[in-house]
Amino acid sequence: MRSALDIAQSVRAGGSARAAVEATVAAVAARNEELNVFLHVDAEAALAEADAIDARVTAGEDPGILAGVPVAIKDNICQTGVPTTCSSKILDGWRPPYNATVIDRLRAAGAIPFGKTNLDEFAMGSSTENSAFGPTRNPLDPSRVPGGSSGGSAAAVAANMTPLSLGSDTGGSIRQPAALCGLVGVKPTYGLVSRYGLIAFASSLDQIGPFAHSVTDAALLLEAISGHDPLDSTSLPEPAPSLVAHVNDGVAGKRVAWVRELVEGADESVVASVEKAREALRDAGATIVELSIPELRLGLSAYYLIAPAEASSNLARYDGVRFGQRVDGEDVTAMMEATRTAGFGAEVKRRIMLGTYALSAGYFDAYYGQALKVRTLMIEAFSRAYGEADMLLGATTPSVAFEFGSKTKDPMAMYLSDVFTIPTNLAGDAAISVPVGTGEAGLPIGVQLLGPGRSEASLFAAARVLEKAEGRS
Repeated sequence: MRSALDIAQSVRAGGSARAAVEATVAAVAARNEELNVFLHVDAEAALAEADAIDARVTAGEDPGILAGVPVAIKDNICQTGVPTTCSSKILDGWRPPYNATVIDRLRAAGAIPFGKTNLDEFAMGSSTENSAFGPTRNPLDPSRVPGGSSGGSAAAVAANMTPLSLGSDTGGSIRQPAALCGLVGVKPTYGLVSRYGLIAFASSLDQIGPFAHSVTDAALLLEAISGHDPLDSTSLPEPAPSLVAHVNDGVAGKRVAWVRELVEGADESVVASVEKAREALRDAGATIVELSIPELRLGLSAYYLIAPAEASSNLARYDGVRFGQRVDGEDVTAMMEATRTAGFGAEVKRRIMLGTYALSAGYFDAYYGQALKVRTLMIEAFSRAYGEADMLLGATTPSVAFEFGSKTKDPMAMYLSDVFTIPTNLAGDAAISVPVGTGEAGLPIGVQLLGPGRSEASLFAAARVLEKAEGRS
């Protein structure tokens, strides 16, 4: 599939947005039944948007930096009148009456939101096996998972259905599937992208970000959706950063820290890919240092108290009264219990119970309060590390894509898939995963670059160095 940059440049110069959408429609028709990527597609609506863009170009207008580019949307991002389910039975058939801010910004840039992609229910999972509508398969090896929770969004790009997609990252849900599908995936600084219209999992952690085949395409999409939004009280009060202009800045003079805790426990092939990335950055002029950040080992434990606690609160609104599915009962209490029992899957119930317990009287200080203290320790540790280095280097995931069912009976094994990505979410900083090397069965490996808040331009430049070192122009 053509790059997003190529499609947009062509359309702005008089090419056909309709042709770009038709290519996506054909690609989805060819593999969606096999891979279960899209839960909803309205091809006619997308073609109508493409025709409108072509008409604007004919009239002498410039539709924007993503003119005519189809973008797949994770099904926890609201779009007016389009089914938005979070891959949960409790929201089956619900059509939001409003757009998420990122949808409006995509259209303002000339992009065409195309379909809603599968995910782990309410974004809780690392394999997209928790979807109420069946798992998504990895396009590179359909016997394996695409990662999660944004597995559908990753698979849409990896299968060349769309050149770009949007996911959300709460504990690694963009970077982990990007690594397992051989893509570039970005977790932006918390507050850089509006969360308005993103159905909440854990509000202090969630962040929308891009999937793409290339660093430049990812930068293009992030630039289009970033910037202050008065509808999101946590939105950073500043305009979208310039990113595409800096992707070829290189790393000369930058200090890059190889972090021991970001490779501990990873497969040998993953460690080798991180070493390969370290040498490529050194060859490009970066100064490599080695750091140990022991606090990162606490990330998984803190996350699985903070995130479920916030989920317990956020998911309380699904009560069978205001919207979504309803199962009748003898009284209100019985109705709510029946609705939530039938509507939520096992993993969502597990996290709601864990979070409710952590917030309950007598346990709040021992669990949730303690986790918040650990989070502060991690933020301070990251701050010290960024005093010694401009960015950090490590693995994105401990292994390549794993086989279906191999971790579903052991929640802790599944949770460990995000052990390297979670710390960045707790700190609210920026990170990017970029493919470097291959492992078992020739499957791709993702290497992670981490930076302080608002360091996206530098991270894209470093990721571009790795991309070129891999021969991916």
